[in-house]
Amino acid sequence: MLRRGRASLAFSFFAQGVAFALLVTRIPAIQDRYGVSDALLPAFLAAVPILAGVGSVTTERLVKRIPASRLLRWSQPVVLLALLGVGAGERMVELGLALAAFGLAVGVLDASMNMLGVSLQRSYGRSIMLSFHAVYSLGGIVGASLAWVGAHWDLALVVSYLPVVVVLLPAALVGSRWYVDGGPRGGVGTDVGAREAGEAGAVAFKVLLPLCLVMTFAYIGDSTVSNWSAKYLQDVLGSSEQLATVPYNVYMVTTLVGRAIGDFGVRRFGAVVVVRVGALVAAGGFAVVAAAPGAWVGMVGFTLLGLGLCVLVPQTFAAAGRLASEKYGPGASDAAIARLNVFNYVGFLIGSPLVGALGDAWNYRGAMLVPMVLVLVTLVYARSFAAQPDRYGDGHERPRTADVGRGSNGL
Repeated sequence: MLRRGRASLAFSFFAQGVAFALLVTRIPAIQDRYGVSDALLPAFLAAVPILAGVGSVTTERLVKRIPASRLLRWSQPVVLLALLGVGAGERMVELGLALAAFGLAVGVLDASMNMLGVSLQRSYGRSIMLSFHAVYSLGGIVGASLAWVGAHWDLALVVSYLPVVVVLLPAALVGSRWYVDGGPRGGVGTDVGAREAGEAGAVAFKVLLPLCLVMTFAYIGDSTVSNWSAKYLQDVLGSSEQLATVPYNVYMVTTLVGRAIGDFGVRRFGAVVVVRVGALVAAGGFAVVAAAPGAWVGMVGFTLLGLGLCVLVPQTFAAAGRLASEKYGPGASDAAIARLNVFNYVGFLIGSPLVGALGDAWNYRGAMLVPMVLVLVTLVYARSFAAQPDRYGDGHERPRTADVGRGSNGL
């Protein structure tokens, strides 16, 4: 049952990676199709993470009465259909409605996916959270590749999106039959779990604040790469237009590699060590990018960024669920994850405008030092990722399995 639940949830992460990449990588085509001006485009782009934050907050309320598995089961089809709506519409109002539906549903989807991932990790009794995010990265690579094919062959958006939705939507619905909700003896979504989550909600933010900051800083770093890597390589480091498209692909591939092996690092050394190393590697990547004399050295920096940043977000979700469970009981885990998920979008909203404003006012090399410093602040909060070994896990945990967040140094 746990294996089927893990496989079906992994497919959900993959499908979301594909869908999100197909949306963000075809923004120029979307802009052309609907005649969205450069002045209006930032408003459309900002609306998606803002509404996703609303969706995540709503999930925190809904999960007290509705199992996270059910929220995921129905939010994922909405995301896929909204993506299709973006490709099929003709008027700007239709684009606005489709993006609004996409944003709200993505908030519910991201929160519920990570809720189920954390609860499965608790059931397994060992780190598996990074593997889910690795599959998401793989989906992003597949989605970006499909977007490249659509752009290369000048395919209409609906032609690019329709086959993907036709394949992923029924597969996600079928896979949703095996989602596993967490909590003791059937857990989150039960009356006991709901009451615990509700009672914890008033004070959970104080417990979560360090992790909320880490999540924000990680996504500021991530959005810096996704929004500014191509421009930086071309305008600052003097690369060709073709080479300027490579850093983000390198970043995604190294993110996939780092997440694929990250769980082994957590099991061997503990989450605290992995988070500290990830923060240092990411900061080193920003430093290399800022000081790079040319494009190829800049590429090395973006490679380091992928390897460093990739571990922070999955481990932050895992730590939030664990902290809430240890302090308030397993029923509080879902509410904590939904609240933390909002700061995913906060970081995304802050990151790109922050670097752009600093680059215009100062210079882009200097602007790269700001996310570097913010990522280094993660070191201050690294101990928030440590587990209490006597409270971690549930009835499925095996005694011989190492606790997540506890390494050989006792952290």
